[in-house]
Amino acid sequence: MIAAYQARCQARVDAALETLFTPPREDLQRLYQAMRYSVVNGGKRVRPLLAYAACEALGGDPARADGAACAVELIHAYSLVHDDLPAMDDDALRRGQPTTHIAFDEACAILAGDGLQALAFEVLADARLNPQDAGTRLAMVSALARAAGSAGMVGGQAIDLEAVGRRIDQAALETMHRHKTGALIEASVRLGALASGHADAARLEALARYAGAVGLAFQVQDDILDVESDTATLGKTQGKDQAHDKPTYPALLGLDPAKAYALALRDQALAALEGFGDGAEPLRDLARYIVERRN
Repeated sequence: MIAAYQARCQARVDAALETLFTPPREDLQRLYQAMRYSVVNGGKRVRPLLAYAACEALGGDPARADGAACAVELIHAYSLVHDDLPAMDDDALRRGQPTTHIAFDEACAILAGDGLQALAFEVLADARLNPQDAGTRLAMVSALARAAGSAGMVGGQAIDLEAVGRRIDQAALETMHRHKTGALIEASVRLGALASGHADAARLEALARYAGAVGLAFQVQDDILDVESDTATLGKTQGKDQAHDKPTYPALLGLDPAKAYALALRDQALAALEGFGDGAEPLRDLARYIVERRN
């Protein structure tokens, strides 16, 4: 069931994303090519899926979540472009293709990432692309800014870089990943819920618990795959975390306990949705998929 839903949502967000990369000037062709390359070059689209599923869980039309879905994927893509740079994780492969700084050059990759980040907020602020009332658009911009910035994803990346070669406990590891990975996943769910037009405080709180568990489960499973999978399956270099002496859940807990923890987080996410009806089934399927995926 999740495969059909995933294909439908991927097609929807990909079509919306394709409309965003027409350069306004001829001399910006290469920059826009790099931006497009960084976004449309594959990807599971987990964050847009979560935005659509949260919107539908509250009875919203998925068309109302197109702007949210595009915005979270643009932020995610920008973060990958910058993470892959030589000054950060220094990786040459992403989604089975050369990373943006390899396919273009380092300066162009930095600017492409900058452009994608700004474009995400432009999408959310534009009523043509994000057809909500002005107050809801402002709330969505604010939520994404917090999740993407120094209090969220960027802060988590800074903590990650500081942790290289150090031994940290599970609480510190979770703090890092709730920022680095979890914050944008939580924002994806929140933006989708706000886009529905039917969000209330109680259901937003339940969805926040769901997203917090799913966001952490996603990172735990990523760490497991870095140990168990291979480069061809992952589409990125396998074993990079161990090679860079980064703290991970398998290294801290052991591989089998890390797998058990991912399953426990999945169950926490499912429990958070107990008050939701059949409309939340895609969210439930996504929680299961996140800990069962192999790439």
